[in-house]
Order: sequence, then structure tokens, then C-alpha cells
Amino acid sequence: MRRTAPEGHGPVRYGPPLPPDGLPVLPGLASVLAAAATRAYGEPVGGGPALLDAAHGYWERRGTPAEPGRVVAGPGAPALLLALTAALGGDVLVPRPCAAWWAPYARLLGRPVFHVATPAECGGVPDPFALLETVRRVRAEGGDPRLLVLSVADDPTATVAPPEVLHEAVEAAAAEGLHLVSDETWRGTLHAPHDTVLVSPAEMLPEQVTVVTDLAGALLPDGWPAAVARLPASTAGDDLHARVLDVLTALDARVAAPVAAAAAYALTEPEPVLARVAATVRLHARVARELHATVVAAGALSLPPQAGRHLYADLGPLREALAGHGVGDAQDLEDFLTARLGMPAPGGHRFGDDLGALRVRLSTGPLLGGTDAERTECLTSPAPLELPHVQRALTLLRSVFDDLRDDAQRWEPPR
Repeated sequence: MRRTAPEGHGPVRYGPPLPPDGLPVLPGLASVLAAAATRAYGEPVGGGPALLDAAHGYWERRGTPAEPGRVVAGPGAPALLLALTAALGGDVLVPRPCAAWWAPYARLLGRPVFHVATPAECGGVPDPFALLETVRRVRAEGGDPRLLVLSVADDPTATVAPPEVLHEAVEAAAAEGLHLVSDETWRGTLHAPHDTVLVSPAEMLPEQVTVVTDLAGALLPDGWPAAVARLPASTAGDDLHARVLDVLTALDARVAAPVAAAAAYALTEPEPVLARVAATVRLHARVARELHATVVAAGALSLPPQAGRHLYADLGPLREALAGHGVGDAQDLEDFLTARLGMPAPGGHRFGDDLGALRVRLSTGPLLGGTDAERTECLTSPAPLELPHVQRALTLLRSVFDDLRDDAQRWEPPR
């Protein structure tokens, strides 16, 4: 990761990757990939029939069936977002904060990116009034906003937007004629799936929403890049499909044939894949709850994590204590926590937040151990938080945040 602007930090070039699950490859997936490793031909640009059929089934089971010819695959969600941004044209709107990989692809194309504040109760979607005001301002300054990227189950905040909040944001976007790209990579990682209502924008505005799902990290290992996109059921969707394929063809952005075979298998959601996903979600949810409790007990602010493998924390209340350690902005905080915790702790500036805000994304994966054997033990143990290697990691985490809490209390004026 590169540093960020301004004053002496240098520009951000690349953001942190999505939080990995840290677990060994599922044997069934490895077998499918190995069986396809002898294929001498490549996967077609946009995905072959088996992969696209599996993607159709995946969305149909979620109540948002894709029309024929409206699904496209690529070597990761970034390639698909790049193609969509190039095909749609215009300026891009994203929430603040947002996934670190969204904005760089627009900037690569020379497209302005405008961050929009999110509501207090969640991240991932813009506040509707802030969205309308941003669109008005951009147009008044000669801009051409056309695309809004959002995420109901969000990286980095690990929150899930309530349906009523999402509906207001979607209505505001529709009123301004924006096309929506819904990043639904994390929709299968809800910590309490029976208590959390997740609604896709595609259910609310099917003719103006493209859904993108990155399979690497969700259904596939992190190092197997594959993603699928569901385009709108409209005449405009036909045109968008053709233009996206043009961009992917120009980039020769195709899914590797063995990975495509594994992706098609995973998208059919056979029992071994579903069981692994469920076990992974339970494990990371337990660790995320412990991580959240530790951070909040130290005096930091954080919404309770509802999805994914991470937590977004605001250490602003600990600013004076952190200043004693030379921490004055998010880059300093990133350096400080990364060194103290021995794990990546990207600052909020990586996600479009203000550099001066002391915010950070903490991931649960590094707390599961350093070897496949330790991580597998976490996955199969009825009490993973009590395993020695997890206890050591959590003890270090608590020690760092308890020290910050103690430092902050020393800075408090006497009553």
C-alpha cells in the first residue's frame, strides 16, 4: 500500500485488498480446479456457458433472476467495474467511506469521483439528501454525474443498510437518472442472517441497477480471481452488455479456464460449499464481536459489525492519547496499529475518508492464526476464541487498546 496525500504523505495509488477469510482451500473446489487444469483453450471473454448458467441460477435463488444475455463474467470485480465505468461514461459518485478499490478505476479512466456522506446508522449507501445536493453541485459546476456505486453489505464499515434507508437512496438516485452499480460481494456473509434483512437495489429499481459479485473471497479462495455481473433487464441493459464486452475484449480480461470451472461449481452452491461458507461466517462473526467489544471498551466508536470479516473503528475519542505516540492522522494511525498489532490496519483515508479523521479498518482473518492447521482448527472448534493461538492474538489486541484507554484517562482533566 502507498501513502496518501496531503502534506508529506504522497498520493494513494492502491488501496488495501478485501479482507481474506484466512482459511485453507476447500478440497472440493481444489479438485474441480485441478480437473480443469489440463484445458488447453481459454474461457471466452465475458464467461463461458457453464459459468454464465451457474450465475443465472445463483441470482434466481435470490429472487432476482437475470434475463438471458444479461450476465457477464470477468477476472475479478475490479475488471467488471472498470468496464462498466468505461461503458457508462460520466462522473462517478461513491459513499464516504467506500471500498478502497472503487475510486481508482474511475480515476484510471480520467473520470472525476465524488464522495457522498452516508447516514448515521450504516455505511455503503449515500444519505439521500447529501446525494441530491452533491448531484446538484456537480452539475452546477459543469460535471456530468451518471454512475452511483454502492454496497448494501459494506466494506469497509461491515454494516448492512436497512431496506428503508436503501429505498430512500435508490429513489434519490433514480430521480436524478443515475445508473447504480450494487457491489454485493459480501451479501452471503451476514452474521445474523435470520435477523438481518438484506434487500438488493436490483429488487427496487431493476431497470437501472447492475449487480456485481466478486467470487474470490466470497465463494472462492482469495487468489482465484472471478466475478459476475447481472445487467439491467431493459433495452439499455442490452446496449450496456455489448459495451462492457467491448471493454473486456480490448483488455483481454477473461477468467482463467480452471478458475471458471471452480467458479461455476461454487455458484451452484453444492452442500460442501454452503457448509464451508456458513462455518466461515460463524467463525468471523464470533471474532468480529470480540474485536468490536475490545475497541468500544477502549473508548473508540464503531457500529456493530453485521457482515464480512472486518470492523471499521473511529479512534477520534482517543486522539490526545494517540498524539502522545506521534499519531496525528489516519496514515499515522495505520502505521502505529500495523506495527503494534502485527497485522494490516489500513487507515480510513484508504476508503475515501478524511485523512485527518482517525479511522481504521481492522480485519478478523489475521486473528485466526498463522498456519493452515491453526486456521482449520478455528473452523472446526466449538470454542475458537479459547484456542491458544487465538487467545494470544486477542490478548495482544486488548493490550494495545487498553493502553490507549489508559493513556486517554490520564489526559482527562480532574473532576
